[in-house]
Amino acid sequence: MKKFVNYLISLIVLFSTAVYGKEPLLESLNGDFAQGGLVIGKTQPGTQVEFGGKKLKLTDEGYFVFGFHRDHEAKATLTLSKGKQKEVQPLAIRKRDYNIERVDGLPPNKVNPMKPEVLARIKKEGAMVGSARAKTSDIKAFLQSFIWPAKGRLSGFYGSQRVLNGVPKRPHYGVDVAAPTGTEVVAPADGIVRLVHKDMFYSGGTLIVDHGFGVSSTFIHLNSIEVADGQEVKQGDLIATIGATGRATGPHLDWRINWFKSRLDPQLLVPPFKETKF
Repeated sequence: MKKFVNYLISLIVLFSTAVYGKEPLLESLNGDFAQGGLVIGKTQPGTQVEFGGKKLKLTDEGYFVFGFHRDHEAKATLTLSKGKQKEVQPLAIRKRDYNIERVDGLPPNKVNPMKPEVLARIKKEGAMVGSARAKTSDIKAFLQSFIWPAKGRLSGFYGSQRVLNGVPKRPHYGVDVAAPTGTEVVAPADGIVRLVHKDMFYSGGTLIVDHGFGVSSTFIHLNSIEVADGQEVKQGDLIATIGATGRATGPHLDWRINWFKSRLDPQLLVPPFKETKF
């Protein structure tokens, strides 16, 4: 499907060049055009690129990145302009089906059991996470081919959701890798550590790594964190170990990818997972 989309974009580029006699602004656009997907494009340096009302930052070579959140609408538009030249690129985003689990008949205190002090803690920790993800850098690690950060078996998937007594709960925004406590977690790509927290209410040991231009990885339920805030890491470096901290029913890594506030599917960025038995 991605090859077909890229082929269509190539045809549009050729048509633009033939009709207008100008070099097209959009040189390439690659990625997964689906809910939860990440897309990397390339244009002429000095071009202004906008997606979803947001002006995108370019590398010196003209690369840019954006993503589609879990419930992104079916259509979007990418706009490029340079001087008097302007290109509008329509995008079709594939809708995905998610695993929805419905549980009815639960006592009300099992659906929303939070005390005010707990809710205050959750709000404070959420603000810390949001602030960490907003600290984006100019590093170009998002251009790398990502690797899996841990070995084990897949036990949870992006987009799944529980509906308790008819009330939809927050969807799962990561991919879970189940493995024994202490199993190594490595950096899936180069980056800069933006948050180290050993004990958040929901996520327990929490680590956020900035891959540049708004792309970041979050690792939660960690047993230990082996890096410090502000530290630079390279792909494959040991950064943490798997645990069952926070609200977890067993040891596993919950790995999440964000493009600013848009939550993406990490599984779309890595090769097929190879299960490891311990």
